[in-house]
Amino acid sequence: MKHRIQKRIIFLGVVITLLFSGISVRLWWIQSVEASQILDKAKQQWERDKDIKPRRGSILDRNGQILAYEGKAYTVNATLKPRNEREAQIAGDNYVKDPYYTAEKLAPILHVSPEQLLKHLTRTDAFNVELGKEASKITEQQKNEIIALQYPRDAKGEPSEVNQLPGVTIWETTRRYYPHNNFASQVIGYVNYEEKAQMGIEQQFDKELRGEPGYLRMMKDGAGYQLPDEAETYKPAKDGMNLVLTIDQQIQEYAEQALDQAEAQYHPKRMMVLVSDPNTGEILAMANRPGFDPNTYWNIKNFTNDSISFMFEPGSTFKIITLAAAVEQNLFNPNDTYQSGLYTKVPGKPIQDHNNGVGWGRITFLEGVQRSSNVAFVILGYEKLKTDLLSAYFEKFGIGRKTGIDLPGEEDGIMRDLKKSRPRDVAVTTFGQGVAVTPIQQVAAVGAIANGGKLLKPQIVKEIRDPHTNGVVKTYGTEVVRQVVSSETAKKVRDYLETVITGDHGTGKAFGEGLEGYHVAGKTGTAQTYDPQTGKIVEGKYIYSFIGFAPKDNPRLVVYVVVDDPQTEYSSNEVGSKIVAPIFRTVMGNSLQYLNEQPDMSVLEPKKAAVPAAPVYEKAMPNLVGMTTTAAENRAKQEGLDYTVIGTGTKIADQYPKANEKVTQPGKVYLVTNRTQGTKMPDFTGKSLREVMEFASLLQLQVNAIGTGFVSEQSIKPGTPLTGKERLQVTLQSLDAPTPTAATDESAAESPADATEEADEGESP
Repeated sequence: MKHRIQKRIIFLGVVITLLFSGISVRLWWIQSVEASQILDKAKQQWERDKDIKPRRGSILDRNGQILAYEGKAYTVNATLKPRNEREAQIAGDNYVKDPYYTAEKLAPILHVSPEQLLKHLTRTDAFNVELGKEASKITEQQKNEIIALQYPRDAKGEPSEVNQLPGVTIWETTRRYYPHNNFASQVIGYVNYEEKAQMGIEQQFDKELRGEPGYLRMMKDGAGYQLPDEAETYKPAKDGMNLVLTIDQQIQEYAEQALDQAEAQYHPKRMMVLVSDPNTGEILAMANRPGFDPNTYWNIKNFTNDSISFMFEPGSTFKIITLAAAVEQNLFNPNDTYQSGLYTKVPGKPIQDHNNGVGWGRITFLEGVQRSSNVAFVILGYEKLKTDLLSAYFEKFGIGRKTGIDLPGEEDGIMRDLKKSRPRDVAVTTFGQGVAVTPIQQVAAVGAIANGGKLLKPQIVKEIRDPHTNGVVKTYGTEVVRQVVSSETAKKVRDYLETVITGDHGTGKAFGEGLEGYHVAGKTGTAQTYDPQTGKIVEGKYIYSFIGFAPKDNPRLVVYVVVDDPQTEYSSNEVGSKIVAPIFRTVMGNSLQYLNEQPDMSVLEPKKAAVPAAPVYEKAMPNLVGMTTTAAENRAKQEGLDYTVIGTGTKIADQYPKANEKVTQPGKVYLVTNRTQGTKMPDFTGKSLREVMEFASLLQLQVNAIGTGFVSEQSIKPGTPLTGKERLQVTLQSLDAPTPTAATDESAAESPADATEEADEGESP
């Protein structure tokens, strides 16, 4: 008995010893090996972190019209048939019972095929599924349409209590919206549904637009309640900045519409229209075809902004640079003569004028410019300027180098080292062969001629603004790269280029038709295309272009049009007048009217030329903000300004144009008081759309414009008191333009200055 008791005591002692040893080992293991993991789990239970997402900044045009913004969106998910008991408890009766019926009903709303949805709704490897990109961020309207299907209303308007599409759930989120669809899409870019910025402004200024996320950290108990006396850490999210572009929505719209019409008729490989203000370098429009809708970015086929990345031989538009260099060096006398047709002073086959080397006999150099004679420019560039000067001027004008525009994907172009090139290669460069440019390079170079000789960096962003205060955080002003020619030279070149449009022998007559009174100057161009695989010319395929500016003596706009390989029955010497010219005239004419640029009446009505015009000059806008309304009106009268007071307040809160900005006297000035509610709607009949947009932007009115030209009708009657929430629709009436006449462009058959190819030059001007 005693022996058994001793055994039990020993056994119990061993058990207790092993138990305490196990507990000790476990405590050691927890405190050393698993300590960090357990601490992390504890923190997850005690601490609650919440990331605060910033709001992405908006992108606006120069007048405040929204081009891209972040708005509310919704994601559609589906709960599929439960596969086990646990999923059955979660789903209950709310799962997709009929995938085919569900797909058939959702497909029209999500703009996909039922078969595409069935791939998701019939999966056997998942319980809860997303329904693809098209369902990941739908609009408010699409959400409401789905809810209407789930709970249809009866004859009395009462919604059903039974879900007709069980298993379909909708979650709120946000997405990027582009309200104008394919408008300036390559410029703006897009943000995908993974919230990554792609292309254009979205990518280039992603850091400024996306803002900085915030967070909230606090201590909570297991039930999720905040512990008493525990401090919380809070960092607010910093919303992204708003970007104001130099793009003018209305001018961009003119470009987009012109390209849409040409694309529908001629189906070219690509097209571009660029519009710039040569005095500031600001890009007012940049349109490309093919385009895309960034709202459905997964359908994009052309990810390239050809306006800054397409490199091509410019052809005769490049002659503007050779001409400017020769004028600057006093080597161009418009009355000097030369023998046109052939140039034989370089090794190899003679360089020909574009009429198969026939030429026009002995003509003046000015006529050579008008006729776009290759021989004239070889003499000016290769023979008179010579290689060193020619190369220096090409470099001055920025050929072969990026312009530095704030957009991703800009290319350098191609400018060979002329000092190491064959004589013939140097010679043909003078008229745009053997060199590759991008459209933005051409616009910058010709802009220097238009503005008085200054090469400017092209600007696409005007300013960055705070999204809450609308205050300007950063301004992008005019940036002079260098003076390339004197103002006197630029003036002479502008005069010569006007004769390309107006001269008896001018090749650009079709580009000035309907724009009489605006003194258009410019240059046509046609270049052959090359097979990227072989590097050889592709027969019958050409790139047609025209670059021009107006008014010639005080240019407001430079417009460049490029059309690559249009599908047409027109001969190559007809395409310029039939396809390129209508695009140019539409964009230039409508834009000048929109900017309220008045034509030269002495040209339109010669009889009135003897009547002296009132003197027009510029002055700096005074600062009227902070003055009483009465004092500001008196000051405006003293300055000789044509002013309009907006609002009924007693103090001026804002003004347009801003203080110190240049205005043409008598200029139109808006004075905004500290109380705008009750402002009466002006009569805009006969006014330009720009005046409408200026007024609307000050009151933050939404404007919808129909047509082009000047206002003929408005939806809100003049004198109507405004609240600032109205939407104004204006109808514009274009000025009548005469029917275009036949082209005067010469045939295009110019050959490349290639090391192995020495075919006849025959480029259309």
